[in-house]
Amino acid sequence: MLSVPLPFLAGLVFALTLYRSLKGVDLPGTRRYFYAFLVLYAFQGVGVGLRFGYGVNGLVPLLPITASIMPPLAFLAFRGLTAKTLKRPWLHVMVPLTVAMAVGFFRDLVDPLLLVIFFAYGVALYRLTLSGGGDVMAEASLQRVRPAVRAARLTAGLMLFFAVSDAALAVYTDIYGPGDVPMAVMVMNLTAIAAVIVYYFAPDFSSPKPTAVSPALEPTEEDRVALSRIEAALEDGELYRSEDLSLAKLARRARLPAREVSAAINRATGLNVSQFVNDRRVAEACRLLRETERTVIQIMLDVGFSTKSNFNREFRRVTGTSPKQWRAEARAAQDAGVRKTSA
Repeated sequence: MLSVPLPFLAGLVFALTLYRSLKGVDLPGTRRYFYAFLVLYAFQGVGVGLRFGYGVNGLVPLLPITASIMPPLAFLAFRGLTAKTLKRPWLHVMVPLTVAMAVGFFRDLVDPLLLVIFFAYGVALYRLTLSGGGDVMAEASLQRVRPAVRAARLTAGLMLFFAVSDAALAVYTDIYGPGDVPMAVMVMNLTAIAAVIVYYFAPDFSSPKPTAVSPALEPTEEDRVALSRIEAALEDGELYRSEDLSLAKLARRARLPAREVSAAINRATGLNVSQFVNDRRVAEACRLLRETERTVIQIMLDVGFSTKSNFNREFRRVTGTSPKQWRAEARAAQDAGVRKTSA
């Protein structure tokens, strides 16, 4: 009988989603949480395999404790991608300690505790993605912000699913006994796996093509001063060429709060941060297309884009045409100008 316990699936899915979201992120704290999760996941996988595959019941008291550590690690890892300072992260240690106390002295409280933990952290993580402002996922590279947000929401959704399904399974077992538990676990996990597959391979209809947005307010003198500092920061060492450039890195280079950088750019230019940076990248790409013989792919990578689809989309947004067509038209205009001058 196929049976993949919920904590094991939670670890597998979270490891994959977190790996994707952390691409282009060099924040030490977030990576520490990620590495800690991988170690825990390895232990959880071995423990689950021994428990359900070989009947090693001695691990039963440990599995609820290790399962209770996963939600805090998930939250802390994604929370580390924001530009906000996390106060008292050590308080999250109380979660597995409480579960450990329940395992040792109040066994009947273990399942309710896990339900509350998974549900509470799932809600907290989802609310994190809805907090608004320019500092959400500020440590992720500009090209990875949307995938990071989607990964966080997927992880939050899975936490809520694990909470509800685990609680339902516990109630079912109390009423009807454990006879159908393997089948129920199989169905729940296959449902979660199917949801993950659909989530990642279905088109992202919630993410429309980037378009310029109108400034919400008239730019102030402070906004113009901030914009000058931001532009200088982008040019300093050609920071705009960095594929891993994030809002947080730009804000640190400009010596401004991340939220202020985002707001100033929006009010002064009507663009979001990603569009503002990509405008500069496209301008440099146009220069290279006109003045060099480099291929489009070489130029794309040189100016800071990592995918051809994103480069083409942003190039068309700014210029109204494709890179190859723009180069052909620029070369034709340049040749026409030379002939006119010669005549």
